Amino acid sequence: MQLKTILNHVQKHKSFVYDEARFVQDGDRQQIEVTIRARKNGQPLCGECRQPGTCYGRLELRRYEFVPLWGIAVFFMYARRRVKCPECGVKAEWVPWAEGKQTLTKTYRWFLARWARRLSWKEVAEVFGTTWDHVFRSVRYAVMWGIVHRDESGVEAIGVDEVQWQKGHKYLTLVYQIDARMKRLLWVGRDRTERSLSRFFDLWGKTIEPTLSFVCSDMWQPYLNVIAQRASKAVHILDRFHIMKKMNEAIDQVRREEVRRLEADGYEPILKHSRWALLKNPENRTRQQTVKMRELLEYNLKSVRAHLMREDFQRFWEYKSVGWAKKFLHEWCTRAMRSRLEPMKKVARSLRNHQAEILNWFRANGTISAGIVEGMNNKVKLTTRKSYGFRTYEAIEIALYHNLGRLPEPETNHRFC
Repeated sequence: MQLKTILNHVQKHKSFVYDEARFVQDGDRQQIEVTIRARKNGQPLCGECRQPGTCYGRLELRRYEFVPLWGIAVFFMYARRRVKCPECGVKAEWVPWAEGKQTLTKTYRWFLARWARRLSWKEVAEVFGTTWDHVFRSVRYAVMWGIVHRDESGVEAIGVDEVQWQKGHKYLTLVYQIDARMKRLLWVGRDRTERSLSRFFDLWGKTIEPTLSFVCSDMWQPYLNVIAQRASKAVHILDRFHIMKKMNEAIDQVRREEVRRLEADGYEPILKHSRWALLKNPENRTRQQTVKMRELLEYNLKSVRAHLMREDFQRFWEYKSVGWAKKFLHEWCTRAMRSRLEPMKKVARSLRNHQAEILNWFRANGTISAGIVEGMNNKVKLTTRKSYGFRTYEAIEIALYHNLGRLPEPETNHRFC
């Protein structure tokens, strides 16, 4: 079987034929050059409007890099015709395997972009003998195509959160679709300000307004302000995940303060290795942590009191009635304010200030959870680690859309990976 036969099977181009294939030695690197010619009597298409025109000479011979075969670089060789178009004037011919002045074929760009989901961009460049810049441009091409062609209808629930992507308090605002229909990244914005999230609603507001029913976020005030203003018709939920995360942070703060106090007073280090015993739910503790927790319960420690307050609050999520849940929340906050544990009192004040949004969790019947958002955030961190750290905002934005956006791809006769 000849190489031309294989190429015609996986990458046939109307109005063009593969003419000749030959081996070329470029230093220590072997290459395959495949000459392409236009079919006889075929009219060239204008590179601007893609309408047929008359041939007006040819440009210089160009090399277009194709998917490597058996580890050997493959190049298409073709001299584009100049087209005299009635609408656009004299333009370079449109060819189906590449765009504009790009030297990589579209197939090779999609090939690199797909591999960039599995490996770091640096590894992709090394494995396939290309450059990091070629990989980046290929991923950007795939993302831009996907954003233009993605289905933006039917978004019923969104989750809003922020992640730190560089040192020096450099944050990204991330908006996810988290309804039953799809879990995906919708939008990435620089910083975590009101202006950041407002840009999302400027772009998506008219599209999602008819169907948006739920918005899930944490207690970051700039987000709360924008959501109240721009998504007032949707039910705004402060999720269980974020609330329990705040409570665990308060317990850990109580524990650290108590460790320092006990050490200063000369007591035995009873709280040593107790962090996860206090923070984990009983069913998630190891055997050693369970033994440690039983030991702690024998002492009158502030850390244990804070832990028991959290365990008591877990009953809040078991209520079915909003009215009874509201009553329990009021009573728990009252007890917390009398506990003389300042971190827990801070949590209680926060719960009181955001009572309406917390109770919306019950109005959504517990179906909308920021646990999905946190899971997506973990994938964000994995993406940045896999990249060995992106230096520019554009690069991290492109990478996140590529890995988490669930963007569509064009239909092809053959997928190379």
